[in-house]
Amino acid sequence: MIGWNRAPREISTFRYAIEGDTEAFVAAAQATDAIEPVRLVGSEETVSYVFLTARERLIPVMDQIFETIARAGVIVHRPIVWQDGKIHCHVSGDPEALQGALDALPDEIDCRIDEIGRFPCGRTNPASTSGERQREAVTVTLDLGYDENSRAATQGDIAAELECVTNTASEHLQKAEAKLVRAGIERIDSGCA
Repeated sequence: MIGWNRAPREISTFRYAIEGDTEAFVAAAQATDAIEPVRLVGSEETVSYVFLTARERLIPVMDQIFETIARAGVIVHRPIVWQDGKIHCHVSGDPEALQGALDALPDEIDCRIDEIGRFPCGRTNPASTSGERQREAVTVTLDLGYDENSRAATQGDIAAELECVTNTASEHLQKAEAKLVRAGIERIDSGCA
């Protein structure tokens, strides 16, 4: 689920990005009484996008989830990923509100916390793990057009902008690139890409 809006009277509108059998998803949604219009609104190479509206009260698990998270002090970050019968998401907020949300989960919902930490973290925002000089090196690189096809700038140009030697500029770029690539692979592996 990459977007949603909860309207009054427990009616929500959702946008899903589907990596898999889009026809099966649409058919299952249309067969659910609580789902009103279901529209395929676009597709790319491996992802299709579906827009639908649901009456939460008629889908018990959805109703329970929204009642649990609809509280002050809790933010559920998008995307919410359904994979292999499980829901994966990042949640942040006030510790007391988060504990209240956990305590309010019905017994039928088994919740596992994989990590507790500051938000944003490296998994949700890989730039947050980069040092200031690494971020500066990437910004200068992009500004100079180094990563464009034309290779308009050299590592020497980047080093001059950063006021350091070429080897230092190269090291900053390599470290930042490694973190960004690693974060991208983790997102793909977790189904968040």
